[in-house]
Amino acid sequence: MTENTHSPLTDPKITTKHRYIAVEGPIGVGKTTLAKRLAQSFNYQILLEKADQNPFLDKFYRKERDAALATQLFFLFQRAGQLNELQQEELFEPVRVADFLMEKDRLFAKLTLDQNEYQLYDMVYQQLSPQAPTPDLVVYLQAPADVLMERIQKRGIDAERNIDKRYLEDLNSAYSEFFHFYDAAPLLIINATDIDFADNEQHYNQLLDYLLGIKNGRHYFNPTMLD
Repeated sequence: MTENTHSPLTDPKITTKHRYIAVEGPIGVGKTTLAKRLAQSFNYQILLEKADQNPFLDKFYRKERDAALATQLFFLFQRAGQLNELQQEELFEPVRVADFLMEKDRLFAKLTLDQNEYQLYDMVYQQLSPQAPTPDLVVYLQAPADVLMERIQKRGIDAERNIDKRYLEDLNSAYSEFFHFYDAAPLLIINATDIDFADNEQHYNQLLDYLLGIKNGRHYFNPTMLD
């Protein structure tokens, strides 16, 4: 499963050929937690989403339909701005971990906007032409909507208190379809339902050991592998 002869459990100096790792998945699945741990393990820079800065998000989660376009455009401008800052600072060469793919922006837009709104969104997207580097590895975390709801409620973020299960189910379907066809980079798909990357060192280190051996293609990491 891995070509690394040292275990992350005992080797404090962990290195990988994956110089840019992107962690993706639906709300509440644990992508930011995992991205932060990977960045710490590899001593990488980290690039995080800043959902808490979106002033329209709370209205959107309260099912105020007229906030959908504003919410999506804010995220689009925010993510494009982050990428522009990276280009200006010439940070595309150093190593880093991100908790989002730029491509996910369109995934959310297609899910939340009506046809006319999406056409307007797409016009803005084309004008911005946000260009992101291709990751050396994409980690896709997935979990059922019930599990996502439980984790969202547990972390208690105000803007997320009105998220409903149906939205998470639709989001899961959109992510599944997106990654079914994704082939731009090596892909690691993780069933995160019964995995605790935050507090269970065995879970995290076994994933890390598996991740270090990935070179290309599509890979799966499931809870049964932890037994």
